[in-house]
Amino acid sequence: MEKIASFTVDHLHLRKGLYLSRTDKKGEVTVSTFDLRFTAPNCEPVMDTPAVHTIEHLGATFLRNGEKKEDIVYFGPMGCRTGFYLLMFGELRPEDVLPLVLQMCDFILEFEGDIPGARAEECGNYLDQNLAEAKFYTERYKDALVREHNFVYPAR
Repeated sequence: MEKIASFTVDHLHLRKGLYLSRTDKKGEVTVSTFDLRFTAPNCEPVMDTPAVHTIEHLGATFLRNGEKKEDIVYFGPMGCRTGFYLLMFGELRPEDVLPLVLQMCDFILEFEGDIPGARAEECGNYLDQNLAEAKFYTERYKDALVREHNFVYPAR
């Protein structure tokens, strides 16, 4: 079996950042997949599950209600709990989606109140939320994007 592309990235040298993971085309449709690495794999502790869950709910709510909502295919967590996948229609580069990702971070950092979609009838694990931790990870991630400009995968 062929190794999938994401397993060919050297995770020992991956830092927090926003990376174009892959571009897929089928007919006239192009989908760009971005890795939003909130923590450096194998160098920092992974994010706790309630924080990941809260970022997922808030991020998806922001993205699916914003000006680019028609371009969003998917936003969700990585199984390794080091970040999130953002899939968007179009042949895009990290620089193209950086403003949107920063706006999403601001939305999470400024959010107060009940987490959208966090009721028993809306979510299969609705009690597993932590807004304070979600803000902690989001602030660190945004800082890495703004200060370190991490947008390019290291060599495969």
